[in-house]
Amino acid sequence: MKKYFLLAIIGLSVFYKGFAEEGMWLPQLLQSMNEKDMKRMGMKINASDIYNINRGSLKDAIVSFGGFCTAEVISDKGLLLTNHHCGFDAIQTHSSLQNNYIKNGFWAYNNGQELKNEGLFATFIVRIEDVTKAVLSGLRDDLSEKERQGLIDKNMAALKQMVKKESYQDILIRSFFEANKYYLFVTETYRDVRLVGAPPSSIGNYGKDTDNWMWPRHTGDFSMFRIYAGKNNKPAAYSPDNVPYQPKRSLQISLDGVKEGDFTMVFGFPGRTNEYLHSSAIEQTVRVNDPAKVGIRTKALQVIDGFMRSDETIGIQYAKKYANISNAWKKWQGEILGLTKSNAVQKRKEMEDGFEKIVLSKPELNVAYVGLLNNLKTAYDKIEPYGFARDYFSEITSKIEILGFANQLKAVVNAYEKNGEAGYAEAKTKAIKRLEDDYGDYSVAVDKKLFEVLMDMYVADQKDNYVSPFFKSLLKQNNNNYAKTADAVFSQSKVYDSKKLQTLLTGSAKDVTEAITNDMAYQLILDMQETFSKEVAGNLNALQAEINQLQRIYMKAQMDVFTKKAFYPDANSTLRVTYGNVKDYQPRDGVKYEFQSYMEGVMEKYVPGDYEFDLPKKMIDLYNKKDFGRWGVNGRQPVCFIAANHTTGGNSGSPALDAYGNLVGLNFDRVWEGTMSDINYDPSICRNIMVDIRYVMFIVDKYAEAKNLIAEMKFVSKKTKK
Repeated sequence: MKKYFLLAIIGLSVFYKGFAEEGMWLPQLLQSMNEKDMKRMGMKINASDIYNINRGSLKDAIVSFGGFCTAEVISDKGLLLTNHHCGFDAIQTHSSLQNNYIKNGFWAYNNGQELKNEGLFATFIVRIEDVTKAVLSGLRDDLSEKERQGLIDKNMAALKQMVKKESYQDILIRSFFEANKYYLFVTETYRDVRLVGAPPSSIGNYGKDTDNWMWPRHTGDFSMFRIYAGKNNKPAAYSPDNVPYQPKRSLQISLDGVKEGDFTMVFGFPGRTNEYLHSSAIEQTVRVNDPAKVGIRTKALQVIDGFMRSDETIGIQYAKKYANISNAWKKWQGEILGLTKSNAVQKRKEMEDGFEKIVLSKPELNVAYVGLLNNLKTAYDKIEPYGFARDYFSEITSKIEILGFANQLKAVVNAYEKNGEAGYAEAKTKAIKRLEDDYGDYSVAVDKKLFEVLMDMYVADQKDNYVSPFFKSLLKQNNNNYAKTADAVFSQSKVYDSKKLQTLLTGSAKDVTEAITNDMAYQLILDMQETFSKEVAGNLNALQAEINQLQRIYMKAQMDVFTKKAFYPDANSTLRVTYGNVKDYQPRDGVKYEFQSYMEGVMEKYVPGDYEFDLPKKMIDLYNKKDFGRWGVNGRQPVCFIAANHTTGGNSGSPALDAYGNLVGLNFDRVWEGTMSDINYDPSICRNIMVDIRYVMFIVDKYAEAKNLIAEMKFVSKKTKK
């Protein structure tokens, strides 16, 4: 037993050592878990300054922006700062050929010029409570997974009824540590959020695809919004009578910048991580799942890019779609690279060996956890082919929009079959509205080419029984020519065009539902879904449920076995704090990157007329004159910087704070090799990328000349503490 335990200690030396920069920590637990470590690394404030329910704290300046990004309040008039790519949907919605805010930017020089955004919201966290005991009350080991979840849902519903809150507040309960713990969030959501300012894409998305996920970066990835409230400062639906929100706390903006080794903290709503997976899951990510998704998106991006470059209207229509597809596409490539370079699979196997040895050395752990790792490996081996089929199905059907349009009409058919005329009328109205909205950013020519290219992959790269029989028959009728098959589908279907849709949906409920079910695109997506359901989904779902159960046990096991390790929960779009230090990095042999970029780099990349690296003339003039105002340093304008903060999607727009809690940057990206931090954090190559707040202010002040915005912010220097 002593021999086994000694081997375990040796095998886990790296694991136990830990990394101060790693972790997405719950803010209410910082005082008990992280405060000493944070102060050791340079933090000058207290944990109670970050999270406090009795007085204003930093958490009161942080919002979930639309549920997909983070933003922060930077004035006492509800001014919000977030990324340009987070605000892009609003910018695009307000853009037209006459007012192209994507190309030219947008600035409101008074409140009356600010633009409303239907559906956009900002959510504050009021307080967080541990409700694990109440949620898991009554659970027994003999319950099935379905019974277990049913009881948990019942307990959560009862708990929500008991919690004290204001009428304008909401209750959210989320699981943590693979459903071993539960926390309750009391929230306040403001639904009148207006666009205030955004630089042109040539600044806000400078470098676009080439620079995405790369360092050094030279982009001003920011936009500004404002929260409006009722006259009582409480959440209210949009009204011209609403007034700028007065926050409990707004962030002060530091003019001091950062230097290497400085403490930094990122506060926001990270989306999803999987840091405690079995090695088999990591191995499949590298070898199977990421390559499959990358391959499909490579083809889709090639098609869209060709059209965008030759047609300005399509360029506007598909700008957001292209960015969304490209973002994950490049991220997955970096993830493969990082996991391979860091030898993540082998390191996880070494950790698992140590885990197994400790379990074998302790009788009290034997009963619960012996064989757990082997069971996980077996389950992952079984799910591999179904996971590949899932990724192919979801990626392809989501990129070919005619299939999505047809799928939306299922609701109309189902409503008629279940609820007759009344259900049909309501479903039809909703479907028309959704489709009409989608048509505004749609090109038939682009979609037809996507159909031709991606359906070829759908057939060629999968097992034959995973491919829709309807499509195989259709393809055969067109001599196995994908272009002709695409023509056949689009010529017969009426779901992708506004006028044709009106024709399709004209007539009695019975006639319309029959017309929908006879539409070729509808028949195709229905058969693709039925084939996937029959051949893949059943096995996939059963195996995934088994893995989820095993992973929950494995998560608890890791905490029981590695008692010296401080565990943080995986990201799940709830409020978190991550902290580290400003650092350079070496991604590969012979290459070293500094932590700061400057405007010289912007000019070095500048290519007149290029869709990625063009610049507005005014920016060039400001640079040539070295007219940086108080935002420059010794004749140079800082642009971006990197640090070892553990971030992920959802952290876009999060504030980067200094040791005193002052705003020094705006998080927007990670370095390419470090994107694998969602699965495996490695301090040697994992870096988050931030816009230097001085570059943001330089653009607002000198480029946009939005003195009204500068005037409402509070700036501090010489590390002033609030």
